[in-house]
Amino acid sequence: LQPTSIYGLTKRDQEEMCLLLGRAHRFPTVAFRYFSVYGPRQSLVNPYTGVIARFATRLMCGKPPLVFEDGQQRKDCVHVRDVVRANLLALHGGGGDYETFNIGSGQPKTIIEMARAIARGLGVALEPVVVGKFRASDARHGWAGTEKAKRLLGWEPLVSFDEGIFDLCTWLRGLPPAQIEAAIATFERVEQEAQAKGLQF
Repeated sequence: LQPTSIYGLTKRDQEEMCLLLGRAHRFPTVAFRYFSVYGPRQSLVNPYTGVIARFATRLMCGKPPLVFEDGQQRKDCVHVRDVVRANLLALHGGGGDYETFNIGSGQPKTIIEMARAIARGLGVALEPVVVGKFRASDARHGWAGTEKAKRLLGWEPLVSFDEGIFDLCTWLRGLPPAQIEAAIATFERVEQEAQAKGLQF
């Protein structure tokens, strides 16, 4: 609740506005804080889709994943199937009205573990490159406490990290070549634009 970035600040403000509006006009409102959602059909080029998509796209480009800091920072990620279940429980259960919930796995992985797992899943023999750079406003560690979601919604994450990465990589390997080529071309363009502006993508 003390954001260190404009991105975090806008998310907090939107959450508070939605809950306030819901309470004031008495329509059920629930705020979810998603922790790096990933899985089949996700965007491979949108920078807000998170590190898993960026690593996967780089590997499909034949490039090693670029890991910031020392690679030991720990992050939470949650599979899209678990997110869908949380949404349906909130929509139909009613136990979460006017509440805020963390939706994550609660089981953080290091960034370098994530990069290696995706490379294995795609069958690409590329080790991640630890660049040692830091991005302004990045939190070193972050993961979800999901006890409240379990207590009030009856929700808990069911898809393990290994199962989720296998699912994602199976989808990626089955994409039509033209779709992969288009994603790679877009990714490389966005990456070059970011570099030209001195941004870290």
